[in-house]
Amino acid sequence: MASTLALLVSFVIVVVSISSQLPNICFVEGSQYGDFSIELIHCHSPLSPFYNSSDSNGDRVRDLVHRSISRIQHFSPSSVTPNTLESQVIPNGGSYLMKVSIGSPPVNFFATADTGSDLIWSQCKPCYQCYAQDSPVFDPKESSTYKESETSCESTFCQALPRSRCGNTGSNCKYVYSYGDHSHSIGVLATDTFTFDSNENTPTAIPDIVFGCGHNNAGTFNSHGSGLIGLGGGPLSLISQLGSQIDGKFSYCLVPIFDNATSKLNFGQQAIIASEAVVSTPLVEKDPKTFYYLTLEGISVGDKKVEAKFTSLIQSEGNIIIDSGTTLTILDGDLYNELESALKGAIEFDTAEDPSGTFGLCYNAGSDLNIPTITFHFTGADLQLNSLNTFIKASDDLVCLAMIPNNQGTSIFGNIAHMNFQVEYDLAGRKVSFAPADCSKN
Repeated sequence: MASTLALLVSFVIVVVSISSQLPNICFVEGSQYGDFSIELIHCHSPLSPFYNSSDSNGDRVRDLVHRSISRIQHFSPSSVTPNTLESQVIPNGGSYLMKVSIGSPPVNFFATADTGSDLIWSQCKPCYQCYAQDSPVFDPKESSTYKESETSCESTFCQALPRSRCGNTGSNCKYVYSYGDHSHSIGVLATDTFTFDSNENTPTAIPDIVFGCGHNNAGTFNSHGSGLIGLGGGPLSLISQLGSQIDGKFSYCLVPIFDNATSKLNFGQQAIIASEAVVSTPLVEKDPKTFYYLTLEGISVGDKKVEAKFTSLIQSEGNIIIDSGTTLTILDGDLYNELESALKGAIEFDTAEDPSGTFGLCYNAGSDLNIPTITFHFTGADLQLNSLNTFIKASDDLVCLAMIPNNQGTSIFGNIAHMNFQVEYDLAGRKVSFAPADCSKN
């Protein structure tokens, strides 16, 4: 059986050397930011600035495992306290990158959408202690729209920080963000204009986005990186800041990890799934509000329901977190064991050993496997997953179940299971919806 590992890929902001001037920018004011989509690129896609052509797919899978092995603690109930809410994030994981820029004039970055975190931060001048960065560090003095006045100690944004320090009344809000691998970012909470490439190639500039301007940053950050961006449910995330301006809606459609194609992140009305095949399940209100909780009622292999001795946690509402940053799906140990047993009975081939010990159920890649449909039964939504969503090529000669057990109480519905699905988060309607799609065409 697989060792208890959890694979969650933290998203990073990656600065690239691009001209700071963007033509034909649409500055959005008033009550509606409009509907827009952003291209997403997986960090191991050939289109990614991280891509290493000498790596095999097996190397890339192992890299994802090694760089995110401790991220499960971020979602663990024992780690969720007001002072340690973000303490277990591994900042240098990397996953789906998107293009974004900060300031006026805008300076472009590659960033990603992390549904498992909230705070947006970037390295900033003056750098009292900064890690090496390939391109120039963001200089707030060069931005005409940078402000600290709206994020003072009295602001709701400052008070929403798990750890903040304030001096005199009216002073700026200083944040301290520590990570599970002892990396950190320390700086000042501020606002500036964030510019996004829209689906019509007309950049959309949104003013007064709250982010952390980091002046002291150290640890295992990549030289391509400038910080983190979050799409969680907490008040500091990009989604919460846009709020009613995007009708509380965002969605994504993820292409398979190693495809030479881009995925899409959609906002507002652009995020709504129009397919007749859509199924929806309620979002469950739980703390911390950063995470998106669903209720998993069971799993089927083909037409056979997997029976398991559920723990009290699994039996409760909101027993699984959906997260676009986790690569594998993490299941309660008892449920995983029953699922693995059911799959062994349904797939008529001898199993193979995973030398790394990561995966519990593997087969030789050359086998003509007839992998049955695996259905996740969420409340009100039966989600049918095919082999693309349930197995991964772990090496050139090995395919493995892209799910692993966790006996510590946290289950995560990871992004391999989301691939070639439109996934819509409706925070106002408190639901998540799914519809099968060819994401390379969406």
